[in-house]
Amino acid sequence: MSEEPEFFNRDLSWIDFNSRVLDEGLRSALPGLDRMRFFSIVSSNFDEFFMIRVAAIKRALKSRVWFDPAGYSPDALLKELSEKVHAITARQYTCLADEVLPGLAREGLELVRPEFYSVEDKDYLESLFQREIFPLLTPLRAGEGELPSIGSLKICVAFYLSRDSGIEEEREGIAIVQLPVSPGRIVWLPGAGGKKRWTLLEDIIINWGAGLFYGYEVKEALVFKLARDADFSVDEQRDHDFIAAMEEVLVGREYSMPVRMVCGVSGKLRDDLAGLFALDPGDIYEIKEFLELDTASLLALDNAGIPGLKEKTWRHYWTSSFPEEEALWDRIRAGDVLLHLPYHSFDPVLRFFQDAADDPDVVSIKTTLYRTGGDSPVVKALERAALNGKQVTAVVELKARFDEERNIAWAQRLEKAGGIVIYGLSHLKIHAKAALILRREKTGITRYVYLSTGNFNDRSAALYGDLGLFTAQEEIAYDAGLFFNMVTGYSLISGTAKLMIAPLAMKHRLLGLIERETGRSTRETPGLIMAKMNSLADADVIKALYRASQAGVSVRLNVRGICMLVPGVKGLSENIEVVSIIDRYLEHSRIFYFSGGGRSEVYLSSADWMTRNLERRVELMFPVLQEDIKKEVVSILAAYFRDNCQASILCGDGTWKRVEQGKAGPFRVQEYFSRMVKESSDKLWAPRQEFIVRRTPPQNP
Repeated sequence: MSEEPEFFNRDLSWIDFNSRVLDEGLRSALPGLDRMRFFSIVSSNFDEFFMIRVAAIKRALKSRVWFDPAGYSPDALLKELSEKVHAITARQYTCLADEVLPGLAREGLELVRPEFYSVEDKDYLESLFQREIFPLLTPLRAGEGELPSIGSLKICVAFYLSRDSGIEEEREGIAIVQLPVSPGRIVWLPGAGGKKRWTLLEDIIINWGAGLFYGYEVKEALVFKLARDADFSVDEQRDHDFIAAMEEVLVGREYSMPVRMVCGVSGKLRDDLAGLFALDPGDIYEIKEFLELDTASLLALDNAGIPGLKEKTWRHYWTSSFPEEEALWDRIRAGDVLLHLPYHSFDPVLRFFQDAADDPDVVSIKTTLYRTGGDSPVVKALERAALNGKQVTAVVELKARFDEERNIAWAQRLEKAGGIVIYGLSHLKIHAKAALILRREKTGITRYVYLSTGNFNDRSAALYGDLGLFTAQEEIAYDAGLFFNMVTGYSLISGTAKLMIAPLAMKHRLLGLIERETGRSTRETPGLIMAKMNSLADADVIKALYRASQAGVSVRLNVRGICMLVPGVKGLSENIEVVSIIDRYLEHSRIFYFSGGGRSEVYLSSADWMTRNLERRVELMFPVLQEDIKKEVVSILAAYFRDNCQASILCGDGTWKRVEQGKAGPFRVQEYFSRMVKESSDKLWAPRQEFIVRRTPPQNP
C-alpha cells in the first residue's frame, strides 16, 4: 500500500474549485460581462464559505473538537486557507482593474470613478445625492464601547472623522453608513458620445457624504463588508413554534461573530475597523477595486443594451418527448420522459403542476420544496390547486441555508390557501426532489411522479445542468407514496422496491454497488464505474472506490467541486480518473453508472457522495429503468469525459491540469448538448408554433 495521503482536505479542495471558476473569468477571449459574472460567482462563493466553513473551523479551534481525514489541524488549515484565498483574490481584482474594466470601457460600458467625474457629472450626482440618497442614509457612531449593528454582507462606508474646535484638542471618531437598498449600486450617468457610463453608489456617498457630519472633517473613507458566522442551527426541539425559532436564527445570523472583512485600500481606518470587529490580520481582504457586484447589479449592466459584452444566449427548448397536442398524463402513462436541463426548457415541470391544479380529475398533489425562488410559478400553481379544492401537501425545508426567510413567507401563503405544509424533519434536512400527483381515472387512482437532481426553481433551472424524470411506473410511483408517508407522518419504511432513501438505505446500497463491481472485475473483463456529482467527500465511499481501483475496476469520476479522493496513486487509485467541467452552466446533476458485467444499472440522485448527504439528509436515488432513456443517460454521462475545452483533470498532488485537445479536435460538452437538443427540437417543431407554457392561470371570460 502506498504511503501517499488517502484524502485531500475538503476545504482546500473547495478553494481549488473556486480557483478554476476564477480561471474562466481570467480568459481574455471571454466577453467582459461574462468575465465579471465569473468574478461575482467567486466572491459570492467565498462569502458563503467564510460564513459556514471558516466559522466552523474557528469554533473548532476554540473547542478543540476536530477531525480531518487529511490530517490538518484547525490552525494550520486556517493559515493555508487564508493564503490561498488572498492569492486568488489578488489575481481576481488585478485582472478586473487592469483588463476587464478598461475593456468594457473601450466597448462602450464605462465605470467612472470620482477622480474622473466631469463638471456635468458632479452637478448631476450632487443633485441626485441631495434629493434621493442623503435622506436614506443613517450614520452610526463606532468606537470604544460603541459597536454599530452592521448586518452580514451589507456594503458599508466607514468615515474617519476629526474635529478641532480651536479650544478643545482635536477629537477623532469613526462613523459607519450602510448603503441603502435604493437606488441600487449601479447609478447611470448622463450619456456622452453614445457610451453607457455608470458609477457606484458608494462612490457618490464618499464624495458627498461629508454633509452627514456637520462640524467634523472627513479625513478618510473606506468601503467594506463583513461576513459573519452563519454556522449555527435552529433549536430542533421547538416544534410548537418552529418558525419563530427559525426567525430568531435569521436575526442572530445578521449580528453574529465577524469572520472576514473585505475592504478597499486603506491604512489606519482599516486597522481600526479590524480591531473594532476583533478580526485578525489574516481575516482582512484588502482589494484595489471594491466591486463585488450582486445579481441585481450585473443584471443592470446586462440590460445596458450594448452588443458583444456577453456571449450569445443559448435557447432552452421544449422537449420533443411531449408533443403539443397530447395530454401530459397520456404521454407519461405511455412511457417515461427525461428532461435535460437547462437545454430543455423547465416549462414541462411548470405545466405538470399547473395542469394538476386545473384538472378536475386530479385529487392530490404532494411535493418537496427546497429552494423554489421568490415569485415561484410552482408555488402559485400549488396555491391555485388548494383553492380549487385539491389536497395539496408541500414538504418545505425551512433549514435550506440562506433561503429560510423566503421559504417561510411563501409557505405561510400556501397554508392560507388551504394547503398542508410540513416544515421538514427534526435534525434532518429534506433535500430530495420529488413530486407526486394522484389522478382519478377509469382504472382507479393513477400516480404520476416527477423526480429530479435539481430544485423546482424556474430561475436556477435556466442556469443549472440537471436531469429530471417523469414516470408513471407503478413500482416507482408506489415507492414515492411511501416516501411522502415517511416525511409527513410516522411511517417507518422497512424497504422500497426502487427508490433508495437517505439516510435509511442509500449509502448501504451505493457501497453495495461499488463492492459488487469490485467483486465481478477480472483482468479479462474489468469492471466500470462512471459517476458525476458536485462533491465527493465521504470517507467510506472513497475507500470503497480505492478497493475497486485495486481490483482493476476503471473508475471515471466527474466531480464539479470538492473531491477528497486522491487519484492516480500506484497501488491505491491508479485506475481512478477525476475530471471537472466549469462552463457557462453550473454542473449540478448526479448520475451513477455501474456496468454490472453486462447488466448495467443507471441511477439519478439529489445526493452527492458526501457524509452529510448520505447520513444527515433525506435524499433520493432513483433508477433509470426504461431502456431508451437509460442509453440516453449513459450517453450524456460519457460525453462529459470527452470534453477537451472546459475540462480539467485532477492530479495526484492535488493540482488541476487543463485537458488538452490533442488530435481529437475541440469538444465542448455543454455546447454539444445545446446543439443536440436544438436539432431534435427543430425536426419536430419546424412546421409548428412554439409551445407557450401557462405561467399564470387563464383568465375567466
